[in-house]
Amino acid sequence: MNKSKKRFWVVFIFVFLTVFAAFFGGVGYYYFFYPNFAPSKTSYIYIYPDKNFENLCRQLEDSAACLNINSFKEVADILKYPSTMKTGRYAVEPGTNNYDLLTNLRRGQQEPIRITFNNIRLTDDLTNRISEQLMITSHDLDLLLNDASYCTSLGFTPATIKAMFIPNTYEVYWNISAEKLIERMKREYDAFWTEDRRNQAQKIRLTPLEVSILASIIEEESAMTDEYPTIAGVYINRLYRGIPLQADPTVKYAVGDFAIQRVLNEHLRIDSPYNTYLHSGLPPGPIRIPSQKGLESVLNYQKHNYLYMCAKEDFSGRHNFAVTLTEHDRNAVRYRAELNRRGIR
Repeated sequence: MNKSKKRFWVVFIFVFLTVFAAFFGGVGYYYFFYPNFAPSKTSYIYIYPDKNFENLCRQLEDSAACLNINSFKEVADILKYPSTMKTGRYAVEPGTNNYDLLTNLRRGQQEPIRITFNNIRLTDDLTNRISEQLMITSHDLDLLLNDASYCTSLGFTPATIKAMFIPNTYEVYWNISAEKLIERMKREYDAFWTEDRRNQAQKIRLTPLEVSILASIIEEESAMTDEYPTIAGVYINRLYRGIPLQADPTVKYAVGDFAIQRVLNEHLRIDSPYNTYLHSGLPPGPIRIPSQKGLESVLNYQKHNYLYMCAKEDFSGRHNFAVTLTEHDRNAVRYRAELNRRGIR
């Protein structure tokens, strides 16, 4: 072969390899590094315990505006991702490429989620609210929160465990286990009950749990937060004097009907440790999860001589407070008259 032919083949092979490398390099870049997701804002995908790759792909198409799902699948296969899926909640930013997303997925690099649980009465309400926000099932939480031995290990009982959940906004990973979540809530509870707050509780002759129970009653009594310290003072005065609390919300809790508009004598006869008409002192557990404001209202209750309270007859949601039973009876007569006038039986 002469020199010109050799030169031709050398140039040809060089050009061919260059074009070949450029083509497949371009394809590789497109598959791995070219933006493949175009949501209008950060979207989130969820990988459940069954770790279903096809379900993940459907989420990427439906929620993350995947431009080419086949390229994602190809890169996932090359990186052997389907066999190493990890549960969790993952963010997909606008402009994300296949490689970066799969790197996060393979590492289990999740975005935390913010959870809240306000206005909770029953343990079932709590577990349902949490399960709506996390991978945890309500059943997983119910088993732990109703386990007497487990609750005792945390310093609570199934009746008092709700007090451990201080309402706030918490950042956790979506796939956190039930045990880890409860451990986190215990740390938050301990952090709330600082030495200063514990000393405050001791000064008013209550334990932190008793503060929570009393705060739960106060919050069921009134939606007017500015009344909380006054109501707290009423109940603390009664506790100090050994007078039954006679708190209507505890009766509703005992009956299991929070929609009762008028507490009747038949309700007051319900034999339950939560019926504070029949049993002196505090009930065995909180009747709702009290807010931080409710807890503080007990710790910083208003000192006064009131022993009685009755809803105002104008149905404003506020209360008339009284020092004597005679004064209280007059307030109660006006309120009952308005109930009758409105046909509330």
